[in-house]
Amino acid sequence: MLVVHVHIRVKPEFVDQFKQATVENARQSVKEPGIARFDVLQQQQDPTRFVLVEAYRTPEAPAVHKETRHYQVWRDAVAPWMAEPRSSVKFLNHFPEDPDW
Repeated sequence: MLVVHVHIRVKPEFVDQFKQATVENARQSVKEPGIARFDVLQQQQDPTRFVLVEAYRTPEAPAVHKETRHYQVWRDAVAPWMAEPRSSVKFLNHFPEDPDW
């Protein structure tokens, strides 16, 4: 399983809109067969900072996700609300047990 942490900093005046758009994207994303989990986390100390935790079932699933309408709508809507470009870190999940590890 591939787990991606997407780090986002939002302009303060757009935090509420960003949360609404991102939760809607997450609701649609978990319906995709290639997505096992999609969490939307907001930092307590700095509410303009978010981490999206996306767990994909296959290596191909992230590319498939980026072709969905809900992702593209989200991407285009939130782009002007970001205080800086988003970044991501990719992880391989080894527990529960991964037979290839």
